[in-house]
Amino acid sequence: MTRSSAIPQPTGSASQTLTFDGPAVAAALDAALAAEPDLTARLRLIADYIPGRVAFSTSLGIEDQAVFAAIATADLPFDVFTLDTGRHFPQTLETLEATESRYGRRIRITFPDAQEVETLVARDGIMGFRHAIENRKACCDIRKVRPLNKALAGASGWITGLRRDQSAGRAHVPFAAWDGAQGLIKLNPIADWSLETLERFVEDYSVPVNPLHAQGFPSIGCQPCTRAIRPGEDIRAGRWWWENEDGKECGLHNRPKKDAAA
Repeated sequence: MTRSSAIPQPTGSASQTLTFDGPAVAAALDAALAAEPDLTARLRLIADYIPGRVAFSTSLGIEDQAVFAAIATADLPFDVFTLDTGRHFPQTLETLEATESRYGRRIRITFPDAQEVETLVARDGIMGFRHAIENRKACCDIRKVRPLNKALAGASGWITGLRRDQSAGRAHVPFAAWDGAQGLIKLNPIADWSLETLERFVEDYSVPVNPLHAQGFPSIGCQPCTRAIRPGEDIRAGRWWWENEDGKECGLHNRPKKDAAA
């Protein structure tokens, strides 16, 4: 997919332009982000390279909190939203309120379609997602994936807080890649951060953090689908823990690899 609009190069080469050929711009931006170690500078590069609306979907987990802190502090014009699945921990909603208060910036909340949720629960039961993987994926699709797709519609870029050391399945996450399924550039500005780097950033800048992280929850999703992990477990082992399969994802970040290069 190629768009006809042109975008400026980063400050310092304003006389040059790039045609917004999605895969080509993604490749150029990936290299630029890799060469810039500072998070705020990376986010400014994203704003410089990508025309139109750039969205940031925050789960309010520690990674996304760090990214949002940098966005809000620099007052960058990104569309920040979060998905309210209807099954969040109370601590997650308290983190949302604390974050808005800390930075004086509203985070847009998106919700699943109420009729779709009612139909799903009527079919599978209130905890039906534990009875079969297909049920769980259907629940994630209705409560998370479809609202995400709706929120991203028309966006040129999608910022996430993915890191390479979150799980084996995310070990090769790029800084920027063309997402053919969404028709936009997917951006991971802290892809190369270690957990230590992340925790140091959060401490240095007094970023609000979900208290569940200190209680053994490195990855926080919906309350019925998330437990604290045990010593030595993978940091995502607490997600859908009753399933015995590798690379468990809800569907938000497991696009086919071919999409990134389409």
